[in-house]
Amino acid sequence: MTRYSRQDVIRILHLHARQLMAWERAGLISHSEHYSFEALGQLRTLRDLQATTRISAKNIRASVEAMQRVAGMRNPLVEASFVRRGSRLSFRHGGALMDPLTQQLAFDFETSPARQLRVVGAGDVALRQAAEVQDLFLRAVQLEENPATIHQAVELYRTILARRPAHAPALINLGTIHYNLRKYEDAELLYRQATLADPEYALAFFDLGNVLDEMQRLAEATIAYQKAVALVPQYADAHYNLALAYERQGQRRRALRHWLAYVRLDPVGPWANHAKEQARKIMNTEKLSIVSRRGRLVKVAG
Repeated sequence: MTRYSRQDVIRILHLHARQLMAWERAGLISHSEHYSFEALGQLRTLRDLQATTRISAKNIRASVEAMQRVAGMRNPLVEASFVRRGSRLSFRHGGALMDPLTQQLAFDFETSPARQLRVVGAGDVALRQAAEVQDLFLRAVQLEENPATIHQAVELYRTILARRPAHAPALINLGTIHYNLRKYEDAELLYRQATLADPEYALAFFDLGNVLDEMQRLAEATIAYQKAVALVPQYADAHYNLALAYERQGQRRRALRHWLAYVRLDPVGPWANHAKEQARKIMNTEKLSIVSRRGRLVKVAG
């Protein structure tokens, strides 16, 4: 069975090491130095959840554990599909949407047997085509994990985009391959296409910010990070990178807000310690002056 090291996971999923540590502390994953392909799929799901919803790690864990108890699933994030309902996750199970914490069911029209009784038509063709694209995507993800087959993954992603030019996950994954190959211009183009394909996908804006930062286009990177944070205020990594971007532009007061946000969202670990130290330095410096409404610095005794 193929195994992936922590560094492999960080590279493949375009994560920060601090994110893995945060998920471990939240109990969403167990600490490990090597991961199976199934675990890689779960980590990808967690990454996308973080980038597309406002559900806290604590609430994700509560929903997952409840589904394990109610439905007997070992790994609901991999074994079942799910949707966000309020601040929790509901899972599709037995033709219904289940909130495992309340054990309430809602009729799920997407998986209703009635859909299977219709005369075959354009809708069924569209569903079959969507399933084919999803199969291509999963195959591309598997090929992407092995450096020897990365070119095959690229071709599959291109095949997907030929069929579905607005397939945001394929755009992002292909962009990340180019990013890892230091083909930053190509990565930027793909990430921008992903933001247009799905303007609510915070991960696309976060990745766009990262590649713009690598290209020394800090003002544009800042705008991308701002968009990611606006879409998902609990996106800890976006706050961290935005704080760094502000500091590098000399905007320490703006950086302070995002250092504090990061500490609130991920309070333990070396990156939290760095964020706390940066916030402390800014507050110690900035308390000696205030900014007037006209933008002038006014010294304060103290």
